[in-house]
Amino acid sequence: MTDASVLVVQNGPNGGPGRFGECLTEAGLALDVVHGYAGQTPPETLDPREHQAVVVLGGGFMPDASDRAPWLTATRKLVTQALEREVPVFGVCLGGQLLAQVAGGSVRAEHGTPEVGSTPLTLRDEAADDPLFHELPPRVTAIENHVDAITTLPPGAHWLMSSTDCPYQAFRVGTSAWGVQFHPEITPARLRDWDPARLHRLGFAPDEVSRTAQRNESAADPVWRTVAHRFAAVVRAGGAPSGTGRPENAAG
Repeated sequence: MTDASVLVVQNGPNGGPGRFGECLTEAGLALDVVHGYAGQTPPETLDPREHQAVVVLGGGFMPDASDRAPWLTATRKLVTQALEREVPVFGVCLGGQLLAQVAGGSVRAEHGTPEVGSTPLTLRDEAADDPLFHELPPRVTAIENHVDAITTLPPGAHWLMSSTDCPYQAFRVGTSAWGVQFHPEITPARLRDWDPARLHRLGFAPDEVSRTAQRNESAADPVWRTVAHRFAAVVRAGGAPSGTGRPENAAG
């Protein structure tokens, strides 16, 4: 499948698909971006003729904050239906939290230690046969920007990555739905647009956050491009085969 379309739900004006989206388009997928923050609402029902995967990006909301972000009601229904139909899903930060919540896990606002900027992550043994995370470096960094956190994974979820301050950094639900707390789509250039007053308030020095991300980028970039290309392979294959880890044509 080379003309598959991925429905992308963007939850903030500065939260586009970035590097992750670039990799999906490099792999021959088309992106249909819905800007929820601008009043666009994603469909509540998946049409397999139009979209073969769903990506939900980050944003400054809890996943059930429909009072502040009314499009999240439709987004939750969309992800729930994707899980039921085994349509590939990738959730980033808020998107990962939303996936965890609709699949039966729990999320808490302003929970634990905030993570901002390039953060060390640890690959867990459970990732060894995962279609996206197999054979990644045991230690890698990714850019983070969160104060809310997943506190319980959904029943039966595969726990793939952790960090010192936030254990549930990456997980898989079923065969083809992934959630991550970090931002594989963000490169260090985006950090220059982050509110310095907020960073100071959370205890981070903006210049140091930017320098650290730049220093770690050469090692992190190929890892997250690999994950994105592998997700594209899952989409092209129509989802990971039931009962197996990797799709036969997964990259990397």
